[in-house]
Amino acid sequence: MTSIPLTRRQHEILAFYRAYSSEHGYSPTLEEVAQHFGVNKVTIFGHVAELERKGALQRSAKHVSRGLVPVESASQSSAPSGPSVPILGRIAAGVPIETIETPEPLSWADIVPDDREVYALRVRGHSMIDDGIHDGDVVLVERRSNAVDGDLVVAVLPDEEATLKRLYRERGGYRLQPANLALKPIFAPTVEVRGIVIGVVRRY
Repeated sequence: MTSIPLTRRQHEILAFYRAYSSEHGYSPTLEEVAQHFGVNKVTIFGHVAELERKGALQRSAKHVSRGLVPVESASQSSAPSGPSVPILGRIAAGVPIETIETPEPLSWADIVPDDREVYALRVRGHSMIDDGIHDGDVVLVERRSNAVDGDLVVAVLPDEEATLKRLYRERGGYRLQPANLALKPIFAPTVEVRGIVIGVVRRY
């Protein structure tokens, strides 16, 4: 049986999933996992996506908060994984869509900075075409929550939908600006930044 290399934190999260599922008969939500470890949900989101990618967790049903279950047949080792970037799902460049779909692996060992935490998203829509980002392109995103005006960000709106836009602070909230003259900006009182775009891979 092939072992699955996990980091120490991923081992801890997987163990929590197993213990919680054994006690309650169902899996924890991301919020419950985050509360257990005393971190924010965005941090857990990344670790869980990697556990899915590595086959240690699997999704029993899409878009279900308790749909992730441990894969008991998997064997884990303590060795850290090699450099790779998880594609966590699709990101809207038009009307916002759900944040996560089914993760898939994508290796970027030669181009990803090894001193930053980076993931990838495949773009759907045309709202950023004037910035050279087209439907089907892959954006490389540095996972961080701080952004300055004009940064191209992965932004999560109050209704938990995510979109790719340039962020600007305005009185009473934020403006998420598309790069397409045919589209209007999105205004929101609060925005959660889940990363800054640092690169684009064009799909021809």
